[in-house]
Amino acid sequence: MRKTRRGIEIVVLALVFAAACGGPPPAPATGPLRIVITNDDGIEAPGILALAEAIRPLGQVTVAAPSGNRSGVSHGVTSDKVIAVRTSERAGQKWFAIDAMPATCVRLAVEELLGSKPDLVLSGINRGENLGTVTFYSATVGAAREAAFLGIPAIAVNLAAAADMDYGTAASVTAAIVRSLGRGGIAKGTFLNVNIPALPAERLQGIRITRQDTRAPVDFFEKTIAPDGSTAYTPRWEHLEPAGEGTDIWAVRRGYVSVSIFGFDQTAAVPPAAMIGLKRLESLSFR
Repeated sequence: MRKTRRGIEIVVLALVFAAACGGPPPAPATGPLRIVITNDDGIEAPGILALAEAIRPLGQVTVAAPSGNRSGVSHGVTSDKVIAVRTSERAGQKWFAIDAMPATCVRLAVEELLGSKPDLVLSGINRGENLGTVTFYSATVGAAREAAFLGIPAIAVNLAAAADMDYGTAASVTAAIVRSLGRGGIAKGTFLNVNIPALPAERLQGIRITRQDTRAPVDFFEKTIAPDGSTAYTPRWEHLEPAGEGTDIWAVRRGYVSVSIFGFDQTAAVPPAAMIGLKRLESLSFR
């Protein structure tokens, strides 16, 4: 198994280099990294266990994750209660089980629990993809964004859901990406959202640097009426099919590892005509 995963890392490392757009690839990590791992599925989820093991050779790993499942809370924070923290050690790694939302787990780890600022924050491996506008709901992505707020390079990692999910392969892919990017591979003010198809390593088509699909997700509600006349709605959703080449959804549906570059500046560019109308707002007076 160790030889197989090492082979996966070599292959994916080459794919990361091939995916780079212009110029030489960033220098690989030199020396051990200080890495914090978090997630939103909870500290006992199989994805975070596999990731902590795969990242171990890259440096000093600390796990700071929610004590229970906090999926779908977006960038929510815990600010209305005392936060309980349970500390343990696993195979030489310090693990903090935190009764808080993922973004708060990152903030608490960086500001209170660690002795020094980490070089990297990894969020995942999430059970299920986070693609397109669904990323706005994702606490896996929210935790990585929180790290970026603090000036720390961060990567959210997601594995598409399937009957037989191989977190070991996904963790090896993530380790290869971290090795390739090194210390300076993620620009300040940005973070990465990585989505890995639920495929064996030999069927992965490669890596694509993608843009986020901007379509609204397909959500609907199933209505039921109880015998007493009360109404209830069960939320349902469907995966979007790809609408154009180069998006994160397109890449994963075709067997590629999708790497999207996200930022936290939400200021949007608008057409000049629309800006003229908006600028008129500056002339309004309320005196």
